[in-house]
Amino acid sequence: MPPAVVFPAGGALQRGHHPAHQGDDLRLAERLVVAPETGSFRPSPPETVTAEGEIVHEGQVIGLVEGPGHQIEVRSFCTGFLMGMLVEPGQRVRSGQPVAWLRVLGDDA
Repeated sequence: MPPAVVFPAGGALQRGHHPAHQGDDLRLAERLVVAPETGSFRPSPPETVTAEGEIVHEGQVIGLVEGPGHQIEVRSFCTGFLMGMLVEPGQRVRSGQPVAWLRVLGDDA
């Protein structure tokens, strides 16, 4: 028999989950760093951001989002291996858009 289909209060379809369990409970080692605001993304220079496959530390600036008259730092919220940048230098990004992909270390996974 297939698992029960549950429609929690928000209306999202979940299969085989108790309504009290929102979202998934997978323990994935990958995390996405997202743009904090809409603007043009500019990665940090290579001497401050490690190359792909190198470690980025929690709080480390990996780039800037530039808007009219201001710049906002894009910081890593966890420590992990930088697996890749997901946007090109100068590319326009939206608030919440992923800009980098990390594989976290240790207990953050």
